[in-house]
Amino acid sequence: MKYKMETDTFCKTAAYDSTDSLLRETDLAIMEIVGGKPLEGTITIQGSKNAALPMMAAALLSEEASELIGCPDILDVRNTLALLEELGVKTTQIKGRVRIDAGKICTTEISEKYANKMRSSIMLLGTLLGRFQSVEITYPGGCVIGKRPIDMHLDMLHAFGVVITECDGRLRAERKSLRGTIYRFLKKSVGATEHGILTAVLAEGESIFYNCAQEPEIISLCTMLVQMGAQIEGSGTSRILIRGVKKLHGIQKEVPKDRIAAGTYLLAGAATRGKVTLDQAPVQEMEAILYVYGKMGGQYKVIGGKLLTDSRKVRYPVRNLQTREYPGFPTDLQSPFLAACLTIPGVSQVEETIFENRFKVVCQLQKMGGKIWCDNRRAVVWGGVPLKGTHVIAEELRGGAALVIASLYASGKTVIENCQLIQRGYENICQDLYCLGADISI
Repeated sequence: MKYKMETDTFCKTAAYDSTDSLLRETDLAIMEIVGGKPLEGTITIQGSKNAALPMMAAALLSEEASELIGCPDILDVRNTLALLEELGVKTTQIKGRVRIDAGKICTTEISEKYANKMRSSIMLLGTLLGRFQSVEITYPGGCVIGKRPIDMHLDMLHAFGVVITECDGRLRAERKSLRGTIYRFLKKSVGATEHGILTAVLAEGESIFYNCAQEPEIISLCTMLVQMGAQIEGSGTSRILIRGVKKLHGIQKEVPKDRIAAGTYLLAGAATRGKVTLDQAPVQEMEAILYVYGKMGGQYKVIGGKLLTDSRKVRYPVRNLQTREYPGFPTDLQSPFLAACLTIPGVSQVEETIFENRFKVVCQLQKMGGKIWCDNRRAVVWGGVPLKGTHVIAEELRGGAALVIASLYASGKTVIENCQLIQRGYENICQDLYCLGADISI
C-alpha cells in the first residue's frame, strides 16, 4: 500500500506504552521504492538520536523528573524508555516530549530483552552507580559494524574504583564509593567519553579526562548536566574536568537537531539531483559534509534557519575521503556517501578510519549493479553505472539508509527488507521522502 494511505503509522502522538514497543518494530519491516524521481521540497529535521540517548541516561542521575523536548520517536528511544520502565522509572512520550521520573528506581538489573538491542545501554552502568551500589547488565548489543569493544568503558569504571565481574554473558558492576579519577582514553570514543562524564558527575572529588571525543552530542550532554547542577569544564575539548556534586535536580531540555539525519537527506538529494530544503538543519555542525557536497558539485545556501540545497550540478567524484572524529566527515554518513557516489561518473574512494567493518552494505549495493571494491578499511566506487531495483536487506542502521538512497536513484522497484533497523535512527523517513516526491510504499 502506498505510504500516503498509512501516514498514521509514522505519526504516533499517543502516550508511550512499553508493552507496544516490540510490536512496533515491524512498522517498517519492508519498504518498496520506485526510483528515478529527483527529490524536491521541504522537510524538518528531527531531534538527534546520538544526543537523545545519553541525555535520557543523564535524567537517571536525579531523583527529580526531567523532560526532553523534541526527542525523536525512533526505535532506540522507544526501547530505552521500555528498559527504563523495567527499572521502575516512570516515563511518558507525547508529541516529541519525553518525561523521565527516576525518583523510585526499584531494580538495577537490566534485562537482556532491551540491552541486547542497543550498545548505548552500557552507559547505564556508570550512570546508575552514581546513585546505587551495584548494577547488572547483559552484554550490550547494537549495530554490527565492527568490534566496538566495551573494554575502554570497563577500564574507565575500574579507574573510579568499580569492581566488575562477568558470568554467563552478564556484567555486574559494584562499588563501595565512586572516587574521582584521572583517566586518558586510549582513543577518542564518543560513547566512552559520555560514559565517563555520566559516571563522574556524582563521584567524590575531582575527575579529569584526557583524549576526549569532541562531538556536538557531548557538548549537549554536558550542557544538560550543568543545568542540572553538575560542575563541568572543557566540554567540546579533548580535556574535560568534572567536580563531583552530591545531587542533581530535574530540568526541561531541548534535544538538538540530528546532523546525521540532515546529512542523509542531503545525500539523498544529491543522488537524485534534486532540490531539497532542510528546515532546522544544524548547519554549524555540518561543515565537513557540506564541504564534500560542494566538491561533488552541490550548491547550497542558508536562509532563515533553512538549508537550501540544489543538487542539479552534482557530477564530480570524490577522489579521497576519510572518515574522522568530529569535526571531520562522520562515519555515520560513510555508507550513505557510498550510495551517492554510485550515481556520479568516475572513481570515488573512501577510507574508513573509525570502524573496521563498516562496509557491510557493499554487497547489497552490488546486487543493485553498483561497482564497488572494498577491504576492511577502504572502498573504491566506479560511479555512473546504472543501478537496477531488486530485493535487498538492511543489515544495520546507516547501511539501511544507504540502500534507501540507492533505491531512490535506481530504475525500477527496490524492495528493502529488515527496515526496522532503519527505524532505529530515522523518525519519519518514509513520510519525509514521500513529502519530497519519492514513490515509496510500505
